Amino acid sequence: VVALLAEGLIVAVKGLGGFQLWVDAQSEEAVRRLRDRKQRADKPFAVLFPSIAATRNDCLLSSEEESLLCSPQAPIVLVRKRQDSALAEAVAPGNPYLGVMVPATPLHHLLMASLKRPVVATSGNRSEEPIVIDEREALVRLRGIADAFLVHDRPISRPVDDSVVLVVDRTPENNERDETQKRKADQLILRRARGYVPQAIRWSDGLVQETQGPILAVGGHLKNTVAFLTGHRVVLSQHLGDLSTVEADKAFRQASEDLQRLLQVTPRIIACDRHPDYRSTGFARELAESLSVPLVPVQHHHAHVASCMAEHKLDGEVLGIAWDGAGYGTDGQVWGGEFLIASYRQFTRFASLRPFRLLGGEAAIKAPDRSAAAALWELMGETMVHHDLPSWNMTGDQRAQLAALLRSGIASPWTTSMGRLFDVVASLTGLCHQASFEGQAAMAVQFAAEREWEAGGGRVQGYPIKLVTSESSDTRWVVDWRPMISTMLDDLRRGHRPELITARFHVGLAEGAVRVAQAAGLPRVVLTGGCFQSGLLLSLVRERLEEAGFAVYSHRLVPPNDGGLSLGQAVVAAYSISREV
Repeated sequence: VVALLAEGLIVAVKGLGGFQLWVDAQSEEAVRRLRDRKQRADKPFAVLFPSIAATRNDCLLSSEEESLLCSPQAPIVLVRKRQDSALAEAVAPGNPYLGVMVPATPLHHLLMASLKRPVVATSGNRSEEPIVIDEREALVRLRGIADAFLVHDRPISRPVDDSVVLVVDRTPENNERDETQKRKADQLILRRARGYVPQAIRWSDGLVQETQGPILAVGGHLKNTVAFLTGHRVVLSQHLGDLSTVEADKAFRQASEDLQRLLQVTPRIIACDRHPDYRSTGFARELAESLSVPLVPVQHHHAHVASCMAEHKLDGEVLGIAWDGAGYGTDGQVWGGEFLIASYRQFTRFASLRPFRLLGGEAAIKAPDRSAAAALWELMGETMVHHDLPSWNMTGDQRAQLAALLRSGIASPWTTSMGRLFDVVASLTGLCHQASFEGQAAMAVQFAAEREWEAGGGRVQGYPIKLVTSESSDTRWVVDWRPMISTMLDDLRRGHRPELITARFHVGLAEGAVRVAQAAGLPRVVLTGGCFQSGLLLSLVRERLEEAGFAVYSHRLVPPNDGGLSLGQAVVAAYSISREV
């Protein structure tokens, strides 16, 4: 195996929870070959290092990050890459962070001791499919990707990917605080799997009777997990991924059955997302009907907020700031920039982002330039067609075609998505016009903003954001982003750097969050949703809220992304049923 890797070949290695694809991380040609074969154009790969000492050659490690790497959980940890790193650029193109790990099994220790150099160690699957766990299956599904296979005779019962963790300690504006003032570093779990599962989460004492459970919560469509609530504990499955393939659907159903066998329970209540077309929702309907048990649909962002509340054992009402890419709203629209006054039992939509069109529906998710066109249409109407901004990189014909789509409204639902607003900024500043993986545009915006502070920028003036009374009966306030984008366009015309513009955007969002929190008047604020996977956004919003006197809670035990939905669904369902009995 060592000789094959040294030759630049790709080796499929059977590990603890499934196959990994290994390749020399210092070979640009070998890593690019893996990208081509796996059809993974830009999404970063994880890197396995022989030791902590070897990791320091390519990465900047804090004591918290080093402790995590050496912990029994041994997750992938996202760390800053050294500027003089010898790793191939294709490992994490355009990304200042690396997902790194050290050997966690005897096989990995033996191989890395002989290899003495870092390797890409990415999930043994094709894009969007579950990790392969059986060697016979590997020979079929990984054929055409791997050049060689290393297997052993220990069967793997279920696919379990590596967990991914980010350490979030302080905002870039306050890097110069003395050590006594720095907050304790927080661990943000981005993918909860090997090492953390099936550790139970004790969410609340004495609130739900044993006779009202067990509750099976089936999660969402992306980054799926399932969960069982029994009494005061919730047990989540490992990260299962996106339910967009037959293989993923099979793994999802198996995980639901696995938890029932592990806990020796049969669900008496089924909880799911309100989206009618999710695979998980369809499964929940079928199972509830076959078992003749209640089905409890839970609104997507309510589940996000409840998930974080359950982690911290919060009761009563909070202001939940739920920012993500998409979630099915109670009005049938695509939500994603939400401010909810929420308890476990219920929620009201206190405020949300001003809506704009999702041009072409799901096609807009991988086309930030479409979201930019939709935002400019809301800002300037028909004159968007004539808006020739060099950094936007869109021709007159393209603008005219999108304008026709905007006029018709065909296949272009309204959205309040914060994730798509990040796409708007990414495209207008020229950072990302087309995305090959989820979150790519938002990451480009984050990295540009971080470069501004790293270059010595201090406290940045945020872009203006306006809070206006909503015309909708179910929402009190609308967070109007148009002044923010209008001022941003002025900066672009003046030739301001994307780094400064994206920093001002982040600060503007944090200041807008404070204004909404002050209007809501609740002392506790919960930060949740996929946008808060960004350590920069999380730190800025949290710090500004704390400066304004709010108690702020964010995720530590489950991901802020859709991997935490099942926990929130389970506890909302528990309260929903307890209210009815």
